[in-house]
Amino acid sequence: MSALPPRQQQIIQAHAALITRVVMACSNRAMLPELEPVLEMSVQNGWGNLVMIIRQILNGRRDVSLTMGLDEEDGVIVEAILRGIQNPATLPDPNAKPDAGLAAPGLATMIDAAGKGDTQALQLLANMAEQMVKAGGDMAKLGGMMRQLVNGERDADKLAKGMSVQGRELVYSILTEMGKLASH
Repeated sequence: MSALPPRQQQIIQAHAALITRVVMACSNRAMLPELEPVLEMSVQNGWGNLVMIIRQILNGRRDVSLTMGLDEEDGVIVEAILRGIQNPATLPDPNAKPDAGLAAPGLATMIDAAGKGDTQALQLLANMAEQMVKAGGDMAKLGGMMRQLVNGERDADKLAKGMSVQGRELVYSILTEMGKLASH
């Protein structure tokens, strides 16, 4: 996974459990009943296009044209599933803790793009923020501050207030990456 751009790595890690479950169900059909509730919940959460493509993969379709017409996030997920079917060694670890070093550049890029009016980036950030809030702790605080970051807030102390050391480090890393983007 390390050869992929940071944003793609972040998307893959965020969806590692789904990606690995789909790949496992492709090789072991007995796992399909366990996967079905996950797919149904995904449809209810607005991921209908992605689930439609996943169902095609589960039914044996394997060509890269499956990604045509998908947004960036869905396309990255589908490509990761297809790579995982071909080579299970490429699968992300669903139990891995998020790498702040990986998250900061990807989040900074999305926040920068959303702040400049990129609706796809804004939608992706909104989806990520919603998941972060559900995760609780520092992730919930980070998810809750996405709007502030998109709207231009850069006061690190204000943004990181009440976070753990790791949470503050992530906020500082995001702001550092955003500073690099602003200087270009």
